[in-house]
Amino acid sequence: FAAHGLKARLGADLLATFEIGVRYQMYHAFGLLAVAWACARWPGALVSASGWLFVAGTLAFSGSLYALALTGARWLGAVTPFGGLAFLAGWACLAWAAWRGS
Repeated sequence: FAAHGLKARLGADLLATFEIGVRYQMYHAFGLLAVAWACARWPGALVSASGWLFVAGTLAFSGSLYALALTGARWLGAVTPFGGLAFLAGWACLAWAAWRGS
């Protein structure tokens, strides 16, 4: 969508911002697949927390970048780091669950 539909409507900097949101959403979609696999192997609160943190991170990180790119409201960039923290916490929970094997 961004490559075709938004190319004529957004400047290069805002299009790049939008594409960063897409990239991180894709990476964490794969992370959610890993969480689904881990839930079958090591069911527990850590794995569940990891999945929810990935969802929250996607909404905050990618969502804020999408909104920033589409509206030009630069203040939305202040929300993005909270999504990044959620991503990091999600990966830490998943790694900890795998390391513990529980």
